[in-house]
Amino acid sequence: MKNQGVKNPNADLATLGLKNLGTAYWNLPVSELMDHTIKQDEGVLTDTGALMIKTGEFTGRSPKDRFVVKDEVTANTVDWGVINKPFDADKFDLLYNKVVAYLEGKNVYVRDAYACANDKYRLNLRLVAEKPWSALFANNMFMRPSREELENANPEWNILCAPGFMANAEVDGTRQHNFAIINFTKKVILIGGTGYTGEIKKGIFSVLNYVLPHQEGVLSMHCSANVGKAGDTAVFFGLSGTGKTTLSADPHRNLIGDDEHGWADDGVFNFEGGCYAKTIDLSPEKEPQIWGAVKFGALLENIVFQEGTRTPDYARTDITQNTRVSYPIHHIDNALQPSRGGIPKNIFFLTCDAFGVLPPISKLTAGQAMYHFISGYTAKVAGTEAGINEPQCAFSACFGAPFLPLHPTKYAEMLGERMRKDNVNIWLVNTGWSGGAYGVGERMSLKYTRAMISAALTGQLDDVAYQTMPIFGLQMPETCPNVPDEVLNPRNTWADKDAYDTKAQSLANDFVKNFEKYKDQANEEIMSAAPKAIVEL
Repeated sequence: MKNQGVKNPNADLATLGLKNLGTAYWNLPVSELMDHTIKQDEGVLTDTGALMIKTGEFTGRSPKDRFVVKDEVTANTVDWGVINKPFDADKFDLLYNKVVAYLEGKNVYVRDAYACANDKYRLNLRLVAEKPWSALFANNMFMRPSREELENANPEWNILCAPGFMANAEVDGTRQHNFAIINFTKKVILIGGTGYTGEIKKGIFSVLNYVLPHQEGVLSMHCSANVGKAGDTAVFFGLSGTGKTTLSADPHRNLIGDDEHGWADDGVFNFEGGCYAKTIDLSPEKEPQIWGAVKFGALLENIVFQEGTRTPDYARTDITQNTRVSYPIHHIDNALQPSRGGIPKNIFFLTCDAFGVLPPISKLTAGQAMYHFISGYTAKVAGTEAGINEPQCAFSACFGAPFLPLHPTKYAEMLGERMRKDNVNIWLVNTGWSGGAYGVGERMSLKYTRAMISAALTGQLDDVAYQTMPIFGLQMPETCPNVPDEVLNPRNTWADKDAYDTKAQSLANDFVKNFEKYKDQANEEIMSAAPKAIVEL
């Protein structure tokens, strides 16, 4: 086996069972990883200098094919079910050995990296990948050690990524030929049958969502975060389409990170060293920071060119709607280095309520914050997915259910404790519809949403009068700078008040029905914050 690149002289892939490989390329520079991808006819350069690839059969994560090894370490700690599907430890060993055998004689790309900008919680990791662009993705998304650190790398976790290996479901214990399996005892993530790079990123995120809350007392969060000139940290939670990236990308505030963070006793820190942004309809007007980040070193996924050019066509969905770009965080001009902030002063739960029921902004009690955190509500709008012809509720616990190894109430109770301890304001912000549901009302003005968030950040909502929203019990400000008063109470924006009341009751019922699966482990404070619904279960 030949070795190339910056390598720890004591590092040996044989410790992972990897022997008789072709060439092991260790920590190659970005330019060489891009060059290898192009020479292997697996990618092309765009006119901005970014590398464009196709991830193959899978253009998104495959949640049904994500597993966690069930053994003495995890049996009584992991929240087993649809999200965390158990995988037999012996089956894992057999499948691991098959992947190792598959890689014999092949070239591999090794990337040493780490997660967590707070050194106290640093998690050193090593990716061994079949594809050079997988290593480029890891270089973009994780934190990049110095050359000296690379020469002394000692990974705590290892990731084996073999997109070309296909499992035999009947023999190997998988659901189908692709899989992503986390083994907390052996500290290994095994990925096969899929080239979608997000499996690498979210595998480590799932690990941190187990280790940090369970062992370190750190709240792990699926959120973006930024910090103002005065040093005030803000955190933004929100599912796809709620405006999380847009609203946290503020030219007047420094970006801590756009997706994964921890909240420790000394503040918020980024897990990652880069960003993995959606590019559908990307434009310099809508997302100037992301647009500017698509340059040399960035990795574009599953996008097509404008006809006869090397210019990406971000409007087209020929391959998938889930078009993506990964890039190191320093591609963002106002990114904070190191990626750390203080204790957050304000937290925003962003929801796109297509039913036009929820207020554009409301202040939450600790109980309400925990309840809405566990609920993780937004709505899917007609036309965003095949088969959706009218708005539908979407709930994702803690705004990141697919990546939570522990029960959602564990994360929510930690949020409530930190909220009280540090006197944090938590706001529910509706970036969806006003004056009626989708098809009748209008989407909340981005200008007004930005004004409300700005008012919350600057303390301008601290001393205004509030009124209580019926059914949901939310506290709505009666006035906000640069926002018309009548917009702040959603019922006032509906011409048909009875229709609003009916829709509000219907949405409350949906919340309560969704929460049924959590109530057995939710404390009294959380349950008392539920909307007052009339539900037939």
